[in-house]
Amino acid sequence: MDAARQIWLGTLLITASSVAFSTAGLFARLIDVDAWTMLFWRGLFGGLFVAFIIAWRERRGTKAAFLAIGADGLLVASCSALATVCFLNALTLTSVADVLVVGATAPFLTAALARLLIGERADRITLAASLVAVSGVAVMAGTALAEGRLLGDLLAFGMTAFLSLMMVILRKSRSIDMGPAMGLSAFLCALIVLPFAHPMAVNARDFGLLVLFGSVQFGLGLLLMALGSRLVPATRAALISVLDTPLAPLWVWLAMGEAPPIATLLGGSMVMAAVVGDIAIRRSPTE
Repeated sequence: MDAARQIWLGTLLITASSVAFSTAGLFARLIDVDAWTMLFWRGLFGGLFVAFIIAWRERRGTKAAFLAIGADGLLVASCSALATVCFLNALTLTSVADVLVVGATAPFLTAALARLLIGERADRITLAASLVAVSGVAVMAGTALAEGRLLGDLLAFGMTAFLSLMMVILRKSRSIDMGPAMGLSAFLCALIVLPFAHPMAVNARDFGLLVLFGSVQFGLGLLLMALGSRLVPATRAALISVLDTPLAPLWVWLAMGEAPPIATLLGGSMVMAAVVGDIAIRRSPTE
């Protein structure tokens, strides 16, 4: 497969990953359990889903596939889990708006890390699109930005840093299938929240939704990210990942009739326009 087709395939895979991740809010509205219990089952079923796909694909080579991830794979799994820890604690110490805006800076941090660690330079179009995307998330957040506190914002930055580092490592290790590392990260997330969860306090209806939540939203999203990040520059992968921010309220609106505020629609349109623009604008051979 030539480079252009690889980039298009990778873009498609990461876009699909963002769509999967963006359904988190919808599942959270539908499932009537506490957040810790929800996150435990999401991590467990997400990890089982990834493990099942890898075992089905690799057959007798499953053990070898997990061993092949090496130190980089363990670092990917750790970054993903630590990002979850930072995210959960940031939400308790600052506003959701602050977490979203800080998280939207991921393309810039990813660009810096990619340049420093693997020598990959982000093109100017992607950086410009990233600036538009951050502005769009800021518009979505609106006046709520003033409600944050420093420690919570620092934790949100920690979340962003770990996710950016994960993107760069996935790109660096593109010759290795990092799907197993993503599965390990899901299991780590479940382990982290287990002391605070109540796994048995779930009825049959919610349990079925939790299976879907873990497999479709989390497991599938992780797998698609692992596959797509091998094929596109790390900064573009981080930019496309911001799509889950405007898509999340869209699914709740379509499924439950909760119309988002005008600022959310405007800011979300800016984010989507930035991503579409970055994908659609043709680069010169030197970029």
